[in-house]
This record gives sequence, C-alpha cells and structure tokens, in this order.
Amino acid sequence: MLMVPEILQVVIVGLMIVIPTLVIYKKAGLNPMWAALVFLPGFGLLIVFLQLAFMDWPNARQER
Repeated sequence: MLMVPEILQVVIVGLMIVIPTLVIYKKAGLNPMWAALVFLPGFGLLIVFLQLAFMDWPNARQER
C-alpha cells in the first residue's frame, strides 16, 4: 500500500514528464492529448518518442 509521501512522489515525477511532453506536442502542432501515452506502463514514453521522431509535424517549416 502506498503511503502519502510515496503518492506525492509519483504525482511529482509524473508531472515532470507530462508537462514538457504537452508543451512539445503543442509546439509541434499536434494534439497535446497524445502526451497521455506517457502513462502506459513499460513502453509509453518510447511510443511518444517514436511518434514525435517519425511523424510529420504540421508546424514544421517546409523545405524549398
């Protein structure tokens, strides 16, 4: 059973990961709700990184 200080640590670490991910998605022009993938156990953060790395960003400058 998690004690109150442990729950607080989990919340703080979760926010330290989710908030920057939300900002990155917003700046990329993508839906920031994709940042919720971070909470998938095991591969959530990896999925987010792969999505951002290989997806076309709507706000990216077009090459001429």
